[in-house]
Amino acid sequence: MAKKSMIEREKKREALVKQYAAKRAALKEIANNEDLPMEERFKARLKLAKLPRNSSATRLHNRCQVSGRPKAYYRKLKMSRIALRDLASEGKIPGMVKSSW
Repeated sequence: MAKKSMIEREKKREALVKQYAAKRAALKEIANNEDLPMEERFKARLKLAKLPRNSSATRLHNRCQVSGRPKAYYRKLKMSRIALRDLASEGKIPGMVKSSW
């Protein structure tokens, strides 16, 4: 099980990303528009830099919904390989059985 503080920190980041997504997208569009004057694009870059760092989507890290584990994460299932194996062994995932040979 991951530390509660790390799980909560990730939740806080997700909320910030969601909150600033529209503003960040608008500023990026202005900053990358070649038709606008250089001064206006530079001002947009400065405003973008003043936004909280954790509002950037690149700072998010995928974590298991069950255990909070940050590594060995399956995106499609939103859980780690260990949590998936435990649930499969308990028979809680339909159609999935533990392999044996």
